[in-house]
Amino acid sequence: MPEALFELRKTFRFEAAHRLPHLPPEHKCARLHGHSFAVDVVVRGPLQQPQGWVMDFGDVSAACKPVVDGMLDHRYLNDIAGLENPTSEVLSAWLWQQLAARLPLLHAIEVRETCTTGCIYRGPSLASEA
Repeated sequence: MPEALFELRKTFRFEAAHRLPHLPPEHKCARLHGHSFAVDVVVRGPLQQPQGWVMDFGDVSAACKPVVDGMLDHRYLNDIAGLENPTSEVLSAWLWQQLAARLPLLHAIEVRETCTTGCIYRGPSLASEA
């Protein structure tokens, strides 16, 4: 029987501005604008004993805060290498690249630009499971 897997989710928030340069000039997202982004980082794995958890939420925070707070918060995303066209899709894949080595149990990244719009990315090795 396969071992049970659990998913932990931790939400990080940041403020940033961007524009989408490949859209027609009349499209509202082609203009400079900002969002209060929310990013859910999801790790997945079996329970570790004796702790009874997949991993410490503090370790998730330690891995993510330098990227979210140090590289994204209150920035113009288009100026960041790899985010020249910072759609939610591009941003979620970029975050995966930044975090995968820090979080070996990384399972998904969800980026929400607003309370009603977002993107979930499950990484290159998990794309066939979608």
